[in-house]
Order: sequence, then structure tokens, then C-alpha cells
Amino acid sequence: MIAAQARHVGWVLRSNPITAVAAVAATLLCFIALIGPSIVSYDPIASDVASALQPPSAAHWAGTDQLGRDVLARIVYAARLDLAIAASAVFLSFIVGALIGSVCGYAGGRIDRFVGRLVDVLMAFPLFVLAMAMVVALGNRVENIVIATAIINLPFYIRFARAEVNVRRDAGWVEAARAGGEGHLAIVLRFLLPNVLPAMAVQISLNLGWAILNAAGLSFIGLGVKAPTPEWGIMVAEGARFISTGKWWLVAFPGLALMLTVLCFNLLGDGLRDILDPRMRT
Repeated sequence: MIAAQARHVGWVLRSNPITAVAAVAATLLCFIALIGPSIVSYDPIASDVASALQPPSAAHWAGTDQLGRDVLARIVYAARLDLAIAASAVFLSFIVGALIGSVCGYAGGRIDRFVGRLVDVLMAFPLFVLAMAMVVALGNRVENIVIATAIINLPFYIRFARAEVNVRRDAGWVEAARAGGEGHLAIVLRFLLPNVLPAMAVQISLNLGWAILNAAGLSFIGLGVKAPTPEWGIMVAEGARFISTGKWWLVAFPGLALMLTVLCFNLLGDGLRDILDPRMRT
């Protein structure tokens, strides 16, 4: 079983080079986030005013910022924080949203209509503005940023799971499960939800990129992670003040890390769909 799955994953990656590159980049990014902070040579918070605003060099590959902190070290440390925020928020919104959407799509009736209208109301608001309001109300701690990011992603999963389950709830294999004595909750969890997971894989990957952008955007405007904590949005915001003086590396390197990470997760979505879709294994 494991060998067959491994062959299928290998086939998907070989048939789609862009997905393979995105998968390698995502793996490398996770590897850097896990062990990178233990191998960098500089403390990302310690100041060294004598070395402030140095351009990229052999000693500081990505230069130093206005306080003499190594930019590369801060980017590496920020990768762990931003990925942790994004993964936690997406995991939370996916679990809650998939369950709510699946139950509503299966049950139908008033519950389905009520949840559908509630989701429509949530999506009527600009989602980033909604995240800003929640962070202001709850306080700009990391856990509140995760909660706010999860809530603004929640409608996507509810609508997606609700629509997919609604299409499948009267399928023959669902009727067979009912005839076999399966309860309604068991049908949702054991039969319907696993079948909509491949279709939701693309949304999961896209939401990871959006969650990273959301966390960085909140930090950029001062509502996210607080300085001096290394975070890509903070680094871009602090470096933006020095662009006019030619200190391009303060924005270029954290901005490039943010852009490549979001692009990587966006490209990975199609590959995840093909890997998880049982129809692609035939």
C-alpha cells in the first residue's frame, strides 16, 4: 500500500515538473523553518550599531538592518514563525470548516440555509479588514492572529465542503451505507468527508499562502507580531523607510522570501489534488 502510494506520488511529480519544483521548495522551506535557526551564526534580535545598514557581504549575506541585525538570520527565524501561524490557522479552519460544511450539506433544510447565509454575511466583509478588527478586539498576540486568520479562512471550507457533500449525499454508495445501518454522522465522517478531501486540497494549499500574506500584512501595518520579533511583514515595514536612501536589501530579501513562499504553496495545490484524488491512481 505504501509502495503503491509512493509510486503514485512519484508519477504525479514526474508528470508535472512545476509541481515537483514547488514540492521541493516547500520541503526546503519547512526544513529551513525547523532547523535553520539552529545553524545561523547571528542572533536575530541582538543589535550591533557599529554594523548598521551594511550591504550584502561575505560576513552578512543579506546585509544588516538599521540596528545592525543580520537580515538573513532574521529571515530564517521569521520563516518558522510565519509558517507556524499559517499552518495552525489553516489546520484549524480546515477541520472546523470541513465538519460544519459537511454536516450542513448532508442535513440540508433550515440548518443548511442558516449556515449558508451566515457564511455569505462573513464573506461580504473585506476579509483582511475583518482580520484587522478581530486582532484589535482580541489583542495582537500570536494566538489571536492565528484565530483571526482561521476565522477569515473558515467560509471557504464551509462553502466548499457544503457544496461537495450536497452533490454526493444522494449518491448510490451513500444510499448503500444507509441501507447497511450506518448512522448519519458515520456516513459524513467515513464516506462523504474523505471523498471531498481531494477537491479541498487545492484550497488548503492556497490558504497557506493567503494565511502567510495575512499574517505579514497585519504585522506590516502594526497589528500583527510586535518588533523586535523577526517576522517578514515587520522586516518589510521597517525596511521601507530606507528604500529612498538606497538600502534595497532591507526590503528585497524579506519580500522575496514572502513572495517565493506564497508562490510555492499556490503551485503546490494542483499537485496535492492529483496526489489525493483516487481517480488519478487508475
